[in-house]
Amino acid sequence: MKTNKKGLLLVAALLAVVLAGCTTKDSNNEDNMKTTLNLTQEWDKTFPKSDKVDHKKVTFRNRYGIELAADMYTPKDAQGKLPAIAVSGPFGAVKEQSSGLYAQHMAERGFVTIAFDPSFTGESGGEPRRMASPDINTEDFLAAVDFLSVQENVDPERIGICGFGGMAVNAAALDPRIKATVASTMYDMSKVNVEGYFKSEDSKQQRMEKRKAIAQQRTEDYKSGTYKRAGGVIDPLPEDAPFFVKDYYDYYKTPRGYHERSGNSTDGWNVIGCQSFMNQPLLAWAHEIENPVLLIHGEKAHSRYFSEYAFEKMTGVKVEGVSKTVGNKELMIIPGAVHTDLYDDKNGKIPYDKMEQFFKDNLK
Repeated sequence: MKTNKKGLLLVAALLAVVLAGCTTKDSNNEDNMKTTLNLTQEWDKTFPKSDKVDHKKVTFRNRYGIELAADMYTPKDAQGKLPAIAVSGPFGAVKEQSSGLYAQHMAERGFVTIAFDPSFTGESGGEPRRMASPDINTEDFLAAVDFLSVQENVDPERIGICGFGGMAVNAAALDPRIKATVASTMYDMSKVNVEGYFKSEDSKQQRMEKRKAIAQQRTEDYKSGTYKRAGGVIDPLPEDAPFFVKDYYDYYKTPRGYHERSGNSTDGWNVIGCQSFMNQPLLAWAHEIENPVLLIHGEKAHSRYFSEYAFEKMTGVKVEGVSKTVGNKELMIIPGAVHTDLYDDKNGKIPYDKMEQFFKDNLK
């Protein structure tokens, strides 16, 4: 992969982007917790609504004052205080896609769940739109834990998280309130920005070319007063596109997974949107996570090495292509599965039974 500006745009497109679609208003000075988001009330998910759970829209704020939008799923006729799970991701997706599907399935299995849009994306707040931040997006998970911790039907000692571009694992390393973490088909966004896919841009010179291109784009954006978009999943799809690009296209650009607020489905992140990932490694403290972590990845996913790398960071044990358990850290490799097989139920590859048992064993 080349390291000129065109190459950078292609990388951003392949990573899959963020969305717009949410309009925020000025906060009320008398009540800075007042809801200010415009939330869609009709069911507009990429998956059918379950008759086993109750659903409602909720909002909460992170420590930067950004208001986040979420879908809350609660088991019907649930009583007492229940374990809870906060879900987000994949990177560049919205809660109406994979994270909502996961949240709804887990609610069917007895958990209170929320699927939230990260800052700057979907129906959540934050300006400018379509930016990403390893700090702020990690904080989004912590804010989700804040929110769940004070719900009357949630046991604050039994909260877990799932998802999202390495940020969930980063949050688990930061906040011991998170009792268990699942990262399904995870990307390490800092790793891929620093070294490219499969270390194809892993040299000082190549990184400097990226820095120069982004710096020049910042100047151009400032002059124009707008942020140039990197583009979502490439469309139209070239015949010679790599398989993983075709895999993304099959989900984000078709009725299977398309959503108008998803940047991956539309026009993506800002070109400079992921700049800060280049010098802020997400998994730097993964080795100090004391609570259980389950990493799930497809055997044939182009991205499998991100979960293997995360597992090695947490345990010191290097693996390749095999499931492995070391202490309370587990890597589960799904035979025959590609990356987007773990985005939806199309091919029946998502191990919901395993996730349910993992959370029940560790949120007690």
